[in-house]
Amino acid sequence: MTHFAKIMVLASISALLSAVACAQGQEIRIAAAADLNSAMKELSEQFQRQTGTKVNATYGSSGNFFSQMQNGAPFDLFFSADIEYPRRLEAAGLAEPGTLCEYAVGRIVIWTPSDAKVDVTKQGWKALLDASVKNIAIANPEHAPYGRAAVAALQKAGIYESVKNKLVYGENISQAAQFVQSGNVQAGIVALSLAISPAMRDGKRWEIPTDMHPPLEQAAIVLKGGTNKEAARTFLEFVRSLAGRATLAKYGFEFPDKTKEAKK
Repeated sequence: MTHFAKIMVLASISALLSAVACAQGQEIRIAAAADLNSAMKELSEQFQRQTGTKVNATYGSSGNFFSQMQNGAPFDLFFSADIEYPRRLEAAGLAEPGTLCEYAVGRIVIWTPSDAKVDVTKQGWKALLDASVKNIAIANPEHAPYGRAAVAALQKAGIYESVKNKLVYGENISQAAQFVQSGNVQAGIVALSLAISPAMRDGKRWEIPTDMHPPLEQAAIVLKGGTNKEAARTFLEFVRSLAGRATLAKYGFEFPDKTKEAKK
């Protein structure tokens, strides 16, 4: 091998090692709906093991994130619990065109601690009317999709007027779950994904029929102001892959195609 060839090989190896080091050091910043707390942590760990890219996720209400993104919040990717927020970001020119995708459909449940005086698994809606249930935690419907779904379901069940004075609002669905999990509130309408997470799976739950509230169509989008768009696209593809869907399904999420087929 000539001296020049050796130099070229060494240069190629150096470039490759630099590219790998760069990829290993990448980090994407994600704004994620609070119902994704447990599922997103697992997805992030899987993705980092496969690619070396770190996923830094912040959890909160989709409506609050939407307001922050309108003001230039530094995120690469937005996983919303309501498809309308990503649509509005795209329409406003704040997101990368063609990256909007619906990744899951959420579910809500009535959840109580295992030692609750009421048996929500048998009583369903009636459990919320029991005198022992002084307060009911839900996410704030002003900016949390799960809160709006809870209110719609209570209205459809015909008990909203009877329980509205019992309602305690969490800033997001995760905080609402914490209220009831702590015992400070006797019952809550929370995301199924949180109810079956390790921290809450020992409680009692009753799944609210999906026809009692507007569908919780959850969507993600890559943000135009992000600094690591390619890695964000790759992570989004991973979440939509069979492996990603398997993790989401583990936490009770359904999928858009399955839901639409069921309606036909």
